[in-house]
Amino acid sequence: MRQTKLLAFIVVLSLSRFGYADDWPQWLGPERDSIWRETGIIEKFPDEGPPVKWRMPVDLGYSGPAVADGRVFVTDYVKESGDIINSPGGRNKLNGKERVLCFSAETGEELWKYEYDRTYNLSYAAGPRCTPTVAGGKVYTLGAEGDLVCLTADTGELVWRKDLTKEYNTTAPIWGFSGHPLVDGDLLYCLVGGKGSVAVAFNKDSGKEVWRALSADPQGYCPPTMIEAAGIKQLLIWDPYNLNSLEPKTGKVLWSVPLQPAYEMSIIAPRQSGDLLFASGIGRVGVMLKLDDEKPGVSELWRGKAKKAVYSAEATPILEDGMIYGVDCHDGALVGARIEDGERLWQTRVPTSGGKRRADHGTAFLVKQEDRYFLFSETGDLIIAKLSPEGYDEISRFHAIEPTNEAFGRPVVWAHPAFAEKSAFIRNDKEIIRVDLAE
Repeated sequence: MRQTKLLAFIVVLSLSRFGYADDWPQWLGPERDSIWRETGIIEKFPDEGPPVKWRMPVDLGYSGPAVADGRVFVTDYVKESGDIINSPGGRNKLNGKERVLCFSAETGEELWKYEYDRTYNLSYAAGPRCTPTVAGGKVYTLGAEGDLVCLTADTGELVWRKDLTKEYNTTAPIWGFSGHPLVDGDLLYCLVGGKGSVAVAFNKDSGKEVWRALSADPQGYCPPTMIEAAGIKQLLIWDPYNLNSLEPKTGKVLWSVPLQPAYEMSIIAPRQSGDLLFASGIGRVGVMLKLDDEKPGVSELWRGKAKKAVYSAEATPILEDGMIYGVDCHDGALVGARIEDGERLWQTRVPTSGGKRRADHGTAFLVKQEDRYFLFSETGDLIIAKLSPEGYDEISRFHAIEPTNEAFGRPVVWAHPAFAEKSAFIRNDKEIIRVDLAE
């Protein structure tokens, strides 16, 4: 008994001294809630900037990295022919290889690589969009043209692979497959497309289809999202026309709410805060719903209006402090709006375009860590800031990486970092780096 108590004391002492360690095994972190739960993290960047532990070359990609069990996983695209032309209204044909890369989180050493030939015919064609999902010793990736791949996480051996466009008689949406695959229990949930198969659940180990549900043309871009309400899990699938709740085991539709953004751009994940659920998109389309606590269902509290709420496209907002914090895609400003009615209390372009000018689709990815936020700007800057109903309070800023892509005539980097092992793992179209953020 004494030995057990002594061991427990040592563990607690170690955690309090060195901080809690965590992985970032999928898009937006372990719980997909944009919260970084590690402790012992730097309060402010030193004048010379935090140390960069390693740099490794990668190629084209909008996809963020995932970090799990001492490994870093990221996807990219090696262009062999064709010219990248970022036209919002037209597709761009490229030939090349899509790759899944695995690095040592400690040293940056490349551990393995899996690649396949893939022709792109997309708008903004510079690489895959989806962050790898790591679960149960396997890594799942979804390429921009619909290659769903399952590999062993330790060696990169192929377990199973599907070409979703061929198997489900669909095409990639104009901006590519973007719904980050979700693993929950034995199932892998994926946004697919095709008649009756906007959402498909696969057995995560065999790749066998378990169920398919919903029809919409096109399928949209929003990642499958799991919430809990009315005492059960509900799988949210937002196609370009409706926000749908499905029974996770069967795909049965539990409820559906019309929500139609412009250009069929259902993108950001719906955000839950207690019994509230918020979703919004381009065209100033947004809704705040109240989740029924007795049976699956919702009621509308308010719909967004011009100069109210937040209409996000590239970066999913966060609901905290009775507020919605997110970047509005129409003017590129970080906005703080009240949850109760959508009223905007403040907005600023400092963390997106540096405050100098309006920037269509200006982007900063938000992650909460304890009582502050880490923001990664499209300028390549990593920012520590406090967000509150009173406003945006920037604490520290570090230029971490160069923006190597382009959007609307300005240089950008549009890839969400991973936060794990007291570090930020950040990529552009040329390299992936590990920035040490331990205090």
